[in-house]
Order: sequence, then structure tokens, then C-alpha cells
Amino acid sequence: MDIDVAAWLSRQLSTPTPVSPESALPGRAEPVLDPMPTHTVLGLTLDEVPTGSEVAYFALGCYWGEERMFWETPGVRNTAVGFMGGFTPNPTYRECCTGRTGHTETVRVVFDPAVVSYDDLLQKFWENHDPTQLNRQGNDVGTQYRSAIFPVDAQQHEAAAASLARFQERLREAGYGEIATEISDDQTFYYAEDEHQQYLDKNPDGYCPNHATGVRCGPRD
Repeated sequence: MDIDVAAWLSRQLSTPTPVSPESALPGRAEPVLDPMPTHTVLGLTLDEVPTGSEVAYFALGCYWGEERMFWETPGVRNTAVGFMGGFTPNPTYRECCTGRTGHTETVRVVFDPAVVSYDDLLQKFWENHDPTQLNRQGNDVGTQYRSAIFPVDAQQHEAAAASLARFQERLREAGYGEIATEISDDQTFYYAEDEHQQYLDKNPDGYCPNHATGVRCGPRD
């Protein structure tokens, strides 16, 4: 594809400015999701991690459709949506929509590594949004829609960085620009309100955009 330089420059100039820790909303001490509900599809309490499972965190735009993508993935045992990567403790959805929390909409994925690997999940992450868009996915504009991976340990960080390099090469071959995805360690996940958990199971005709580039990048390819 040919890159429209004028359109790209316009998007960059209109990109929302990230909030600073000093100007972020104060949040609250208590979680907004209490008590912990049961997953409407998978049947576990949202914070449950079955024995032998691992946890991963991905942000790739509106979290309603992305959570469904992950819970439909064989080997995924539990999912939840929330916020990560910012400064405001226990934020509400409406607070995150202001762009003044520093958080991005994030999916918590609990998976069985004997069935689906972290590399497999990274492939789904890259192939199901446009990571070259900065602080947006399509018409969803704001720092709360930015692309991010939040590794839980050094092994996940190494795998995420390696997959970014591989996918960047594929994107360049397809005519895309630079990946804007952040890889950020040591971040806290805050659960969103119950109405946002498994939103597309509760609202089958709900909003579900997909901004995939169509570029593929298999694990270790």
C-alpha cells in the first residue's frame, strides 16, 4: 500500500497528549469491581487463575471486541477487561475516557501454555489491530486506545520485544510505517466495572471494531 504522507502527518499532529502523573485524576483506594463477578462465558471468577495457567496483558483498542477474541481462543481459560499503564488508581471507565488517567483499555488473558503459547497470543495481538496507529484505533481516538503489551516477567518481555521486531519487518514489507506499541513492565491492572466485562456476550450486537492490517506474522517465523 502507498502511505498518504499528508494524512499521516495530520494524524500525528492531532494525536492526544499523554497526561502527566501530576495532572492525572486522583482515583480512589477501593476497586470499582467489588465483589468479583463470574465470567459469563467461561464460568470462572474474573480473578481466578487455574493451576498451571499463566497471565498476559494486551491493549489493542476498544477492549470489548478484543476480550471476545481472546476468550474464543482455544487454551484461554479466563479473561477480563480493565485499565493499565497509567497513574490513576482504581479508575472508572468514564475517567479513562477523559484521557486523564494515563491508562489504556487492556485485556487480562489467563491461558494454558500447554495449549496456547505466549507467542501464539502475541501473534493474535499483532494481527488483530493496527499497531502503527499512535493513541488510536480507527475512529477510537485517545491515549486510552493506545497499543501496548504489559509483560509480567523478563521472559514475556523478551518474547514481546522479539515479536515486535519480527512484525515490524512484515509491516515494512507491506508498506506500513513504524510500530507505536509500547512494551511496559511492572504495571498494575485495574478491573473495569461489571457492565464492561464480557460486554459482547451481554450485548451480542454491540460495538465491535476491528482495525487489523491484514499483515500476518506467525510465532518465530
